[in-house]
Amino acid sequence: MKIICIHNNYILPQSNNAGDGTLINQRPWVTLKPDSSLLHGGKPMFIPDFPDGIEWGAALVLRVCRLGKCVSRKYARRYYDAVTVGVSFKAAGHIADDGCHIHGNMLYDGFDGATVVGDFVPVDALTVGDEGLSFAVSRNGETVQEGKSDDLLRGFDSLIATVSAGTTIKMGDLIFTGFPSEEMPVAVGDNLCGTLCGSKVLDFRIK
Repeated sequence: MKIICIHNNYILPQSNNAGDGTLINQRPWVTLKPDSSLLHGGKPMFIPDFPDGIEWGAALVLRVCRLGKCVSRKYARRYYDAVTVGVSFKAAGHIADDGCHIHGNMLYDGFDGATVVGDFVPVDALTVGDEGLSFAVSRNGETVQEGKSDDLLRGFDSLIATVSAGTTIKMGDLIFTGFPSEEMPVAVGDNLCGTLCGSKVLDFRIK
């Protein structure tokens, strides 16, 4: 299975404003994580020893349910069957001490426990609000990240079509559809909980 992370798929006003109220055009980009980075079932996430600690971002996650290549957007809905909330961790900072870029570098964003997903909910069982699917993640009881599927620059069907144009998607692949908030630090002892359309699907601790 593949863990596919879509970046730059939400408009972040604080970093994409030209100063005159005009949002700067942005294009989503993709990174892959190894399946060995996956953590689920409420297991604790153990922080690796990075000099500047780690950062995290939350996203809606699609579960691919069938094999597909160059999937038309028209038929994309057939290729995912469930959604959850996920958290992606990486080493803090954009450049590591050895000069390597962190995003897309398995040592810094693909370590064991770097990808956490909640309980998947069948798409057909979800109640879609006026602004699409909503999610939120709280840290120690305080909501710190939240987003809505309607705010994605490329929606679920568009992402299936885009990703499958470049690589074959397979049953069990996970797609992190985008990160609506700036990455933030985490500390030992923190408790992260995620909700999807108001229902808890994710709950784990940092050790």
